Amino acid sequence: MDIVFAGTPDAAVPALEAFAESRHRIRAVLTRPDAPVGRKRVLTPSPVKARALELGLDVIEASRLRGEVISELRALDVDAVAVVAYGAIAGPAALATAKLGWFNLHFSLLPAHRGAAPVQRALIAGQTRSGVSVFKIEEGMDSGPVLRRLELPLDHADVAEALDDYAHRGAPELVAAFDELEDGTAVLTQQSGEPTHADKIDIGDARLDFTHTARAVIDRSRGVSPSPGPWAEIDGKRTKLFGLRMAPEVSSPVVPGLLTTWQKTAVLGCGDGWVRVEQVQPFGKPRMAAADYLRGHGDIRFDPRESHPEQGA
Repeated sequence: MDIVFAGTPDAAVPALEAFAESRHRIRAVLTRPDAPVGRKRVLTPSPVKARALELGLDVIEASRLRGEVISELRALDVDAVAVVAYGAIAGPAALATAKLGWFNLHFSLLPAHRGAAPVQRALIAGQTRSGVSVFKIEEGMDSGPVLRRLELPLDHADVAEALDDYAHRGAPELVAAFDELEDGTAVLTQQSGEPTHADKIDIGDARLDFTHTARAVIDRSRGVSPSPGPWAEIDGKRTKLFGLRMAPEVSSPVVPGLLTTWQKTAVLGCGDGWVRVEQVQPFGKPRMAAADYLRGHGDIRFDPRESHPEQGA
């Protein structure tokens, strides 16, 4: 089939590469415009654009699907559009530009975790399994009929690792769905069950509450690492904590919110036990080994008072 591929971040690159090696023809790649990156705000192409240009593909850049970009898509006259984390809503005019429709690879088992942050929310919830779904895009949020589903473990250390894994495992599922569409064997099944929603992660979601169980603290840290990064306050300033894992061997009485050293390892007290901490990022400074941080500062007790999410780190 003649297709358009729509995607923007790293998680969309494996699917783009899979389509480039498939029997389908990529007429154009749709991605969001170059964006400023880093402290120096250097204008940088999206990972999908960079890879598309390496593959010699035509690129269409658009932050919104309306106006001129609709005309460009309509002129391509493609059979279908493959979408992976493009980052803009496709309304009726956009959806009408492909004969068979637009089809999205979503990183959850729909209708669970519809929305922008399915992997993050699943990790925070402590799920041990999730998966990927290929569905036809409708006007509702991730509500269209499903073509393919693949259940997968969710035992990753953080979001970056989980997204990379799901992106690579999901890419052949999306291509297989397009093979079935072309062959006329695709079966679209309406979603069933109670939907849950995965809103975008904000800085408030990343705050750690050390009155919660150690498992809950670790799960939240996994769901917000590496970005925006799990944090708590010291003297009213946000300090990030990375690489949290269970530390059942610590025999000292637990003190929630206390960051201390046990047998040359940094450990942090939670509601029902201790967790190990690999790295600390003090406010306005780079990351460092948590044990080194404690050698310079001594034991740290995180503030229990209300957070100040507007502060940067």
